[in-house]
Amino acid sequence: MKKLLLMVTSAVILSSCGPEPHKPIIYPVTEKGNVVDTIFGTPVPDPYRWLEDDMSEKTANWVEEQNKVTFGYLEKIPYRNKIKDRLTKMWNYESYGMPFKEGDYTYFTKNDGLQEQSVYYRQKEGGEPEVFLDPNRFSADGSISLGEMGFSSDGSLVAYSISEGGSDWRKIITMDALSKKHIGDTLDNIKFSGIAWQGNEGFYYSSYDKPQGSELSAMTDHHKLYFHKLGTGQSDDKVVFGADLKRRYVGGYVTEDKRYLIVSASISTTGNELYIKDLTAGNSDFKVVVNNFNNDHSVIHNEGSKLFILTNLNAPNARIVTADASKPGIENWTDFIPETENVLEPSTGAGYFFARYLIDAISKVKQYDIKGTLVREIELPGPGSASGFSGKKNVNEIYFSFTNYTTPSVIYKMDPKSGETQVFKKPLILFKDEEYTTEQVFYNSKDGTKVPMIITYKKTMVHNGKNPTMLYGYGGFNVSTTPGFSVTIAEWLELGGVYAVANIRGGGEYGEEWHLAGTRMNKQNVFDDFIAAAEFLIANKYTSGDYLSLRGGSNGGLLVGAVMTQRPDLMKVAIPMVGVMDMLRYHKFTAGAGWAYDYGTADDNPEMFRYLLGFSPVHNVKEGVSYPATFITTSDHDDRVVPAHSFKFAAQMQEKQSGKNPVLIRIETKTGHGAGTSVSKSIELYADMISFTLWNMGIKNIN
Repeated sequence: MKKLLLMVTSAVILSSCGPEPHKPIIYPVTEKGNVVDTIFGTPVPDPYRWLEDDMSEKTANWVEEQNKVTFGYLEKIPYRNKIKDRLTKMWNYESYGMPFKEGDYTYFTKNDGLQEQSVYYRQKEGGEPEVFLDPNRFSADGSISLGEMGFSSDGSLVAYSISEGGSDWRKIITMDALSKKHIGDTLDNIKFSGIAWQGNEGFYYSSYDKPQGSELSAMTDHHKLYFHKLGTGQSDDKVVFGADLKRRYVGGYVTEDKRYLIVSASISTTGNELYIKDLTAGNSDFKVVVNNFNNDHSVIHNEGSKLFILTNLNAPNARIVTADASKPGIENWTDFIPETENVLEPSTGAGYFFARYLIDAISKVKQYDIKGTLVREIELPGPGSASGFSGKKNVNEIYFSFTNYTTPSVIYKMDPKSGETQVFKKPLILFKDEEYTTEQVFYNSKDGTKVPMIITYKKTMVHNGKNPTMLYGYGGFNVSTTPGFSVTIAEWLELGGVYAVANIRGGGEYGEEWHLAGTRMNKQNVFDDFIAAAEFLIANKYTSGDYLSLRGGSNGGLLVGAVMTQRPDLMKVAIPMVGVMDMLRYHKFTAGAGWAYDYGTADDNPEMFRYLLGFSPVHNVKEGVSYPATFITTSDHDDRVVPAHSFKFAAQMQEKQSGKNPVLIRIETKTGHGAGTSVSKSIELYADMISFTLWNMGIKNIN
């Protein structure tokens, strides 16, 4: 008995003696309007519609007042600064990005630890690294971040995009890569764009016409591909694709041999048309490869006129096919790497194909030659996520990374001919990974579907139902949630927490069929899968309802919002981050209409409208219900999922919450949907999130 007690004491370093509750929270008064929409004959009140106006002083004042309440609450949590200090120390380690070759240089990113943005370095073979581009010099507070980067054919020129305050709207700046001097070409108002050079003449990029009204929330739905010729003004840029063909997303990229321009065009986040243009044939027209939006396709390589196309047409788990550029249509496709029972995510480099397969969300990688012959299976360090395996055709080395929930990303250098692999960069971090374990379990959802979940915790943990647990999910847009290291997860584990990730339907872990099983009229499957994951954790005494938190961002924010309104009894804490919370109006902002493949819209038909209304978080907060402690996060420059979603949800929750649990919204400034957020702001956000979570689970002290 004494031995067991000692085990429990050592396993749970969080002292849970019950909280000293804060004084009752006085929320800012949120004015209610009388807006009512009638949709297919059904009146739908929207009393907080005015919060959608991100240009109004009234909304700005509301944001300021909400933040006063939120930060006032957080400041009273006694160990908040201690958690922030721990996060800062753990974050302070050298981290590297994947190297790549351009011209005579190998480029890579590096962060010394607490630099707000990672710095681009380069070095010649046998030479010393030198700073190539330092985004920390773009702004004093780290609010301007680096986006896309594209080099000219010989590596002598580079164009890169920057984001100000986290917005998806970018500027593209052109630079002489050899001298590192700007050459005067700066393009404005670029959104959702790559940078693809045509020789040294100029580059292709994509954008929308600047919208009327708010650039952060106004609809953008006509994407076009442009060509910018160096030395000319942006107003002279020619529309290459999309002038007369309205598409929401258009992207152009050039094959490595610079022979073909490939254009992908789509109206939603799933399914695309595919076109090809021979750049060596004068004023040749585009040829149609695929002329519908039923499946996903991309050209990943070419050998002369032979195209290698990744597709999920007649292959939900994806396959690679070949076709000649003179007759690239579907009817002429031949299998190169056929579909298997596992999802294929390939890359190319050094003249080889690297087929990365997902097996229950875990990576397995096989190497094939140009004839499609298996060369070898790449030996990975263990269960986890491998990425990289890409490079130009003539490189002599391939780089890849490996990570999981307890292993920071290690970069490996591989000889593609011999298969010999060596560690290139391994981070040194203040985290004792040997003290933790990860297991994968499978549980049954409401309809009997088997769903995988990966759970990480201290080896000394006891299944007593009292372990603070964070359950994370996404479940949408064919996105696979695979194992990866995060300092914030490491800190949660170090504090004695359990971290669980459910690979729920709507994602891409099992291919397009798994994705479709969580879309439109099947969206409830996603919520049921997440609920079942929580019930599994409770039933198996990893945790209990008093020690369970749910977290998700973006589409995952919708997930948390839907589950907490359907099952408020299930969890103690809910953390919907930058969530899609108003399912009746999401498609009316920025590029939101492109999400309709996954969600459907309230304008489609009465059945779809009623289905969306049935789970839309904003519309399902009810009077007289005790909801969990809720920590909503968003950003003032989020023009992907506009902050009005979170504003309206917070207003509804604060108005109708009947219990004593707090409902707070934390609104960050000078950041967007997440990409490019500075290190210091990330540390502050996650310190607040962890502190709020533990405090509302009744944790008074941490060691």
